[in-house]
Amino acid sequence: MQGDTLLIKSGGAAALTEWQHHFARLLPGLRVYGWDDPFIDPRSVKYALVYQPDHGRLAHYPRLKLILSAAAGVDHILADPALPANVPIVRMVTDETRERMSDFVTFAALAIVRDMPALVVAQREGHWANELTGRLARDTRVSVLGLGELGSAVARRLHANGFRVNGWARTPKALAGVNVFAGEDQFDALIAQTDILVNLLPDTLATRGILGRRLFARLPAGASIIQVGRGAHLDRQALIDALDSGRLRSAVVDVFDVEPLPPEDALRRHPKVLVTPHIASTVSYAARARQVADVLGAHARGAPLPFVYDAIRGY
Repeated sequence: MQGDTLLIKSGGAAALTEWQHHFARLLPGLRVYGWDDPFIDPRSVKYALVYQPDHGRLAHYPRLKLILSAAAGVDHILADPALPANVPIVRMVTDETRERMSDFVTFAALAIVRDMPALVVAQREGHWANELTGRLARDTRVSVLGLGELGSAVARRLHANGFRVNGWARTPKALAGVNVFAGEDQFDALIAQTDILVNLLPDTLATRGILGRRLFARLPAGASIIQVGRGAHLDRQALIDALDSGRLRSAVVDVFDVEPLPPEDALRRHPKVLVTPHIASTVSYAARARQVADVLGAHARGAPLPFVYDAIRGY
């Protein structure tokens, strides 16, 4: 790929030097430029590594061969109404992505088990809440919606940390230590056996708004939510209402339909919610550069590409 051009929109101008440093080591012949470089010849751009690309920009590169997402999801790319057709989109899934997501969900599940939202409120109010002892992981049923690359890794880590783990997938699969439910016919059965629900579903027409009133009403009273999927999955007002009514006990929410979440948003102030700024699976530039180098190498050899977005499946 000597002389090929990679255009990057991820991390802003401040990150470009780091991106260029990593690619100079991994792919010395690759030319790497920032998204807003005014001297780029659009005809020279063969690859684009992007997060939330400006609508219409990708269509300006007539020789574009690959679009690489700088994140695990691709909804920020698909939102472009002028997205060029027939250019493969590759998701960002690395070993570090799996590890970070597994770390985060395990932290969130343990925080829920040990009543961390209530402990934070007690700290702020100056209350010595030594009655908040929580419960045990081994007595807690955690259900993971979505058993793809990330969901499977999360389920395995939860099992290793002593939780009773269920998982749901569209089709049957085997996962050691995990009670797997498959297909729409088994979805309600999984929900009925859930103390903590972890959302790791892709963004599809079928999954948008899934974390809403209907699902919350079917969960056992006092269940909790960990939202690390896509922003379109969550009905924020439905979550607030379920928490206020006592139907849900608590929530850890990392992904929102509007980001950054406005400072005045009710979820930021809710005593039963821990809000994090979409950092559950944010990986280092070094790890992402290695993944991109592997993908570009496969593309240059004409080998199958990993983690290509499938429009029919929706992920």
